[in-house]
Amino acid sequence: MIKTMIWGHRGYPAKFPENSMAGFRYVLDHHIEGIEFDVHLTRDNVPVIMHDEDIRRTTNGKGYIKRFTLAELRRFKLANGEPIPTLDEFLTLVENKDVHLNLEFKTDKFAYPDIEKIVLAKVSQYHLRYPVIYSSFNMQTLRNCEALAPDGNYCFLKKTPLLHPLAVVQREHLSGLHLHFYQDVPGVVERIWTVDEPHIAIMLFRKQVDGIFTNNFEAMTILRNKLSQAAQFID
Repeated sequence: MIKTMIWGHRGYPAKFPENSMAGFRYVLDHHIEGIEFDVHLTRDNVPVIMHDEDIRRTTNGKGYIKRFTLAELRRFKLANGEPIPTLDEFLTLVENKDVHLNLEFKTDKFAYPDIEKIVLAKVSQYHLRYPVIYSSFNMQTLRNCEALAPDGNYCFLKKTPLLHPLAVVQREHLSGLHLHFYQDVPGVVERIWTVDEPHIAIMLFRKQVDGIFTNNFEAMTILRNKLSQAAQFID
């Protein structure tokens, strides 16, 4: 049995606009195990879900999220006509659902003032089945979170190989690493992004990594199930 958890990277970009409510609804309806999503702050300090700092790539508008109020931001639409989701809308959707969540703080380019305090407080208002995993490329963000909630689940994102990964995890009191490339780090929770190529997924499944983030969770789930069935047949 392959234990690697499959996470929908920004929902289900293979079928829906990334970080869209339509994508989130679909993956929930089709029993996804985990959802990864990205959070910024508007000018009036409302957490919203989008990957980029600028809305140009994924909406019919342009400009940095931090320069718009929520009301101004709602004028722009995703490719399917939906507005940019708020964190409240997303949490209302997933409340009480059997799904794991990975909230990425998008603070690697802009340090939104008090984003950690605002987001952690908002998440605490909802009844979620599992503790939220918080991740960021910005280690200071994770330190800020730990100062606010020492028992939280914090993971460091890294695009390039991490030197001395075990030492980093121990020094920073992390619960895991979210890496772009697999590193053999015994005893450390490791989730890999973004895995869409079958040959890479097969390698990671066989290594029993803790999780993969993918743009096509249905294809990866089918692949994992086939590998598990083949392994059971051999056994």
